[in-house]
Amino acid sequence: MRIHTMVRAGLLAGASLAASVILPTLAHAESDAAPADAAAPSTEAPAAPGAGLTEIVVTATKRETNLQKTPISMNVISAAVMKDRHVQSLLDLADGAIPSLRVATFEARQTALTIGIRGIVPLDANQPAREQGVGIYVDGVYLGRQHGLNAALFDVERVEVLKGPQGTLFGRNTEGGALSIVTKAPSGKFDGRVSGGVGNYGSYNGEVHLDLPEYKNISIKLDGVVQYQDATTKNPLAGQYGWNYYDRRGGRVAVRWKPTSNITDDFTYDVGRDANTPFYSQLLNYNPNGCVAGAVTASCSIPGTAFTTLSGTVASLPSQVVVNGRTRMTVADIGVPQQPSVDKTFGFANTLKWKVAPFMELRAITAWRGVTSAQWDNSGGAHRVPVYSANGAFSRYSLANLTQHQFSQELQAVGSVSNFDYAAGFFYFEESASDNAATPNSNTWTTDANGNVTGYTINSAVFTNPFASIDRASAVKSKSYAGYGQVTWSPVPAWHFTVGGRYTHDTKHGELLTFRNTFNGNTLDKSWDRFNPMATIAWDATSDLHFYGKYSTGYRAGGASSRSPTYRNFDPESVRSFEIGMKSDFWDHRARFNLAGYIMDRKNSQVDFNAVYPDPNTGTNVNVLETVNAAGTTKIRGVEADLTLKPVEGLTLTGSYAYTYTKIPPVVNPFTGITQNVYVVFTPRNAASASADYEHPIGSAGTAVRLHLDANYSQSTQTFDQFATHNDASFVVNGRLSLADIPVASGGQKFTVGIWARNLLNTDYVYRRDPSNSLPAFGTGTTGSIKGVLGDYGNFNAPRTFGVDATVRF
Repeated sequence: MRIHTMVRAGLLAGASLAASVILPTLAHAESDAAPADAAAPSTEAPAAPGAGLTEIVVTATKRETNLQKTPISMNVISAAVMKDRHVQSLLDLADGAIPSLRVATFEARQTALTIGIRGIVPLDANQPAREQGVGIYVDGVYLGRQHGLNAALFDVERVEVLKGPQGTLFGRNTEGGALSIVTKAPSGKFDGRVSGGVGNYGSYNGEVHLDLPEYKNISIKLDGVVQYQDATTKNPLAGQYGWNYYDRRGGRVAVRWKPTSNITDDFTYDVGRDANTPFYSQLLNYNPNGCVAGAVTASCSIPGTAFTTLSGTVASLPSQVVVNGRTRMTVADIGVPQQPSVDKTFGFANTLKWKVAPFMELRAITAWRGVTSAQWDNSGGAHRVPVYSANGAFSRYSLANLTQHQFSQELQAVGSVSNFDYAAGFFYFEESASDNAATPNSNTWTTDANGNVTGYTINSAVFTNPFASIDRASAVKSKSYAGYGQVTWSPVPAWHFTVGGRYTHDTKHGELLTFRNTFNGNTLDKSWDRFNPMATIAWDATSDLHFYGKYSTGYRAGGASSRSPTYRNFDPESVRSFEIGMKSDFWDHRARFNLAGYIMDRKNSQVDFNAVYPDPNTGTNVNVLETVNAAGTTKIRGVEADLTLKPVEGLTLTGSYAYTYTKIPPVVNPFTGITQNVYVVFTPRNAASASADYEHPIGSAGTAVRLHLDANYSQSTQTFDQFATHNDASFVVNGRLSLADIPVASGGQKFTVGIWARNLLNTDYVYRRDPSNSLPAFGTGTTGSIKGVLGDYGNFNAPRTFGVDATVRF
C-alpha cells in the first residue's frame, strides 16, 4: 500500500498543475496508424525535427479548425493515444483518461454504457422512451440508443469530446456535450495493416485494414476487427459463462467516389456483434447499518421515508454466501445459469459533399442504423433480492430484449463570405424501439429438517421458458425536426463574434404494452418545441494566446419510464451555460496550457427512483423505476485545466484536471411522498490524469523505442440518484512499451511490436455500489420492514490485463 501511494504521488505530480485534454498532442504517431485522409487531416500534424508540439485539427464547428484557435472546451484522443492505452472500446475510457468524461457500464451488461460529461449523466438511458444526455456521433451520424456502444471500434482517426451544451450545431440530447468519433476514410492509395495480439485471461485481438488504390474515381477501404477475453470471475456452475467475458467482432466497408474535383461521396456499411457478460455483483457487507426491530435509528433508515418503527428480522446468511468488500472475487460464491448478452449492430451511411462555389459547400448526411440487444444477466447470485428464506427461490435473472431502428437525414451548408464564416442546416431523425423484460429466479435453496441450508438447485424453467412471465413490454416511435444556423464575424483578425440558434420539434408516441404479465395500455403521446441560442466572443491576444467567453444552451427530450406501472411521463430538461476559457502555447511551442471555467444551470432535471419488488406468485422480481422532474435549478459548476510539456526532444508530459460541483434541489420521492436529497451520479468532485511519453530513435531507418505511462485518479461518486452512498475512489495506471517501424523488406513494409498493460498496479475499487438491499423496505404507515435487509452489493473494476501485440504495415 505504501508503494502504491508513492507511485500515485509521483505519477500525479503533473496533474496537480491542473491540467483536461488528454492531451492528444503527443508528438509521436504509432507506426501502425494509417495515413490521414486528405479531406480529414490527422489530429497530429507533422512537425519538423526539433519542433515543438504539433497542431491538432478538429471539426467541432462543422469545419476544420486548429484546436487551439477554436473557442470550445474540448478534448481529442488520437489513434496513437488509443493504441498506447490499449483502448479497444469506449468502456476502456472509463479509467478517467479525460477527467470530465465519465463512462460506466450498466450493471446488466457491458454494451449498454452510461456516458456523461460535466455532470450530465443519465442513470438509466437504456429505455426505449428515454434519451441520453451526451450525443454520440460516428462520422457525423447521431446514434439514438446507448445499446451497442461498446462494440469494437473501427480504425478510428480521432475521438472529439466536445464539452458543455452543444445544442446549436449538434442538437437535442447534447446537454453535457457530444462525443464525435471520426473514422479513417479511403485514401485512394494502396496501404494496409495487419495487427494481432494475445494477453492474459485467454484474450486475443486482431485487425485487418486494407486501403485499395483509386480506380475510375472510386476508392475502397476494408476493416475487420475481432476482440476476445475469457471471464475474469469464474462461474462455479459447470457449462455456464462467468463474468467480464467478451467476444466482439465486426466489419466495415467504406467507398469514396470523386466524380469531379468538387464532389466527394462517401458510403459506408458496418456490422458488429458484441457478446459479453456483466461484471460480477459481490456482496460487500452484511447488515452494515445494524438494523434491528424496534425504533428507527439514524443508522438504519432509508431516504425519503418517515419510519418510526422497524419490524421483522434480518435473515441469516447461508454459509455458501461470501461477504467480500475489499477485493474482486476470482470465483463466484454461487453458481448460476448465465449466457452471454448479445448486441448486434448495423448501419448504412452516405455523406455527399459538393463544393458549389468558393464560398459554399453543400453536404448531405443520410443514415439508416439499427441494433438488437438480448440481455442475459445473472450477476448477483444470492446478493440481490429476494434474500434468503428456507427452501426459497433466489438469484434474480435479468432478461431483456430490445430492437431499435433509426433513420436520419441532415443537410448542411458551410462556407465563408468575406469576414463571415457560417454553418446552417436542417436535421430529421426518426426512431422506432421496443423492449420486453423478464426476471425469474434461477436458483432455489435446499434446507434440511433442522432448517440448515444444505445447498441450492437450479430451476430448469430458466432454460425451458425464461420469458414465462413478462415484467414489462413497451414500444415507442420518436421523430425530431430541427433547423439551425451559426455565423462567426471577424471584423478584425483578432476578434471573432459568433451567434447561433437551433429550433427543434420533437414528438414521441409510446405505449406500455405489458406490466407484470398483464396488459397495461398506458401511453405516451407528447411533443415539445425548443429554441437553443448560443453566443461567443473570442479574442486572439497574440498568435499563441486566445481567450473566449461563451453562452450556450441545450436540452434533453422528455419521455416515459417503461419500468413504471403507470408508464410515468416526464418532461424535457434544459440547461444554460456561461463559460470563459483560455488557450495558450508558449516556451517556443514546447508548452501548451488551456483553462476553462463554467457555470451551468439545469431546469427540470430528470431524476430516477427505483425499487425492486419480489413477486412470490410468479417467482419474479419487478424493478420499478419512476423518473420525475426536479423543481428549481440544478447547479453545476466546474473548472478544467490542461497542460502539455515537451521539455526535451522525444519526451512529452501531459496533465489534466477537472473540478465539478453539482447540486440538485431536494425532490419528492414518488414511492413515499417524502422530500429527500438526490444526487448527480458518476461525477467526481475532483478527477485528474497524467501521462508521459518517451521516444528514442534507433539507427537511421526510422526505428524507435517508445514508452508510454499514464495514471488516472477519480474521487468517489454516487451511483444512484436517490442514495447518498458512494462508490470507491479510483486510481488506474496503464502502460505500453514498443519497438516501432522496424524495416522488414525493401518495399517499405514495417513491423511494430509492443507489450501493454491496463491497470498495471492491479488496483481494486468498487465503481458501482448499490445500498438498496441494506435498507428497510417500505412497510405500512410509519412501520418499515427489515426482513429484506441483506447488505450493499457492487461491482469491482476490471483486474490487471496485459499482453503483447504486433503490427505489419505494407
